[in-house]
Parts: sequence; structure tokens; C-alpha cells
Amino acid sequence: QVQLVESGGGLVQAGGSLRLSCAASGSGFRINAMGWYRQAPGKQRELVATIHSDDSTDYVDSVRGRFTISRDNAKNTVYLQMHSLKPEDTAVYYCNAAITKILTRQNYNAWGRGTQVTVSS
Repeated sequence: QVQLVESGGGLVQAGGSLRLSCAASGSGFRINAMGWYRQAPGKQRELVATIHSDDSTDYVDSVRGRFTISRDNAKNTVYLQMHSLKPEDTAVYYCNAAITKILTRQNYNAWGRGTQVTVSS
């Protein structure tokens, strides 16, 4: 199975920036769309940004214009560049990837364990 590992989280002041990374490892798979989710304390997990196979992107309204999702297919890595961070951005951020197994051509979703982002006011 595919393993996703997030990195780049941390503590920043409001107005600051962070870049999250998520690297996929394994063999015998192809990555289709990739995305970032987040979950704040006491709230449901929400989809923050998605990047598709054609590099088109989608963002939740609250981060549009501040966050940028990108991918490096050669490194099997997706990034989330975050600017003008606000305290309400504080959450655990999770990486997600839509996977196709090459041998069986079956599709499934892979998840990372998450990385903490804390924005102080």
C-alpha cells in the first residue's frame, strides 16, 4: 500500500507563512488527484484544497487567495503554501491521494497521519 507522510507544520504568528509537504512512497501505484484536509478541535474535517491530474485546483472559500496547492509528480509530492495565516487556520492538516493500483486497476484513497499547524494571535 501507499504511505503518505506530511511535514512542515509548526507554530507561527498571525500573518506568517508555512509550507506543508506530503510525500508518497511505495510501488505499483499511480497517483491521480491529491488534496489537503484539515480538522480543528471540535470541528469536522474539511477539504482545504485539491489538485487534479491536469494541475487544475480547487480551494475552500476561506483560504482562496492565501493558500496555493501544487505538486511535483517526479517526487510524488504535493505541497500547500500558506500565507497570511490566521488563528482560525489552526488545525491538523492531512494529506490525501486518490490511488490506482497498476496491477489490479483498483482505486482507493490514501491518507497521511497529519501535521499540526498552530497560528498564534
